[in-house]
Amino acid sequence: MFVEYKLFFWTDDDIMQQQSAIQAEEAGKIPFVGMILVLLLQEPLSSLAAEYKSGNPILLEKIKVLTEQYAAIRRTRGDGNCFFRSFMFTYLEHILESQDRTEVDRITVNVEQCRKTLLSLGYAEFTFEDFFALFLEQLESVLSGNEASISHEELVQRSRDQSVSDYVVMFFRFITSGEIRKRSEFYEPFVQGLTNTSVEQFCKSSVEPMGEESDHVHITALSDTLGVPIRVVYLDRSCDDKGSFSVNHHDFIPVVRDLTNTNSDDAEAIKPFISLLYRPGHYDILYPK
Repeated sequence: MFVEYKLFFWTDDDIMQQQSAIQAEEAGKIPFVGMILVLLLQEPLSSLAAEYKSGNPILLEKIKVLTEQYAAIRRTRGDGNCFFRSFMFTYLEHILESQDRTEVDRITVNVEQCRKTLLSLGYAEFTFEDFFALFLEQLESVLSGNEASISHEELVQRSRDQSVSDYVVMFFRFITSGEIRKRSEFYEPFVQGLTNTSVEQFCKSSVEPMGEESDHVHITALSDTLGVPIRVVYLDRSCDDKGSFSVNHHDFIPVVRDLTNTNSDDAEAIKPFISLLYRPGHYDILYPK
């Protein structure tokens, strides 16, 4: 049986309060560069331990476990859009480094299907076309060999430009909403468990607006609609009844994937190349070793 030692263990609310205090303190140290920075430099994972050096011992032990598998962290702004910003940068960074044109072709087809889904649901095209166009522009820019190609440094700077970043976030929010509405019967039990509202109202109030935090439903829908596997690693205060520490993760594997050039029996084919760290209320980017 799990026994909670309140003298040493913090609640998730405690963790969130500490995290908010840390973010507020760090925000004051970050200079303004044109627009508000929404994506920070990559840091060694040891910097995460420094945040909790006088805090919960369980979290410190779990960070030690994390360092066995992950080398670095890249922080995102805690404004409610952190999941989508983290996904945006990690996906584009992956394409930039891999130059996987097959993946770009595949995702472009999926994006066109997302456009058709929104139109079939009654969305007016002018409400989302600019967001789609900017995402496709960013996607094309990370492929080498064309006039618009950018470097990794330019990708970081562009992702920090809030006018660009916010548009891409809105693209993700629209296609996530479209996927949830399209498969409303599947998502309805989860949505009602979270908010006790209809799928339509959930999408209007918790998916499409900027600044609304993302949960399991959002991640599942985005992964499914784009066909991109995502790993979320959870940093929390849980431990087993023997007092040992492990870091839990969940892999969001798309239910519908283009298997034309993929061996479905190959575990590597569905291994997520996007790894995010979740702490209560916030997502950052993790870099595996």
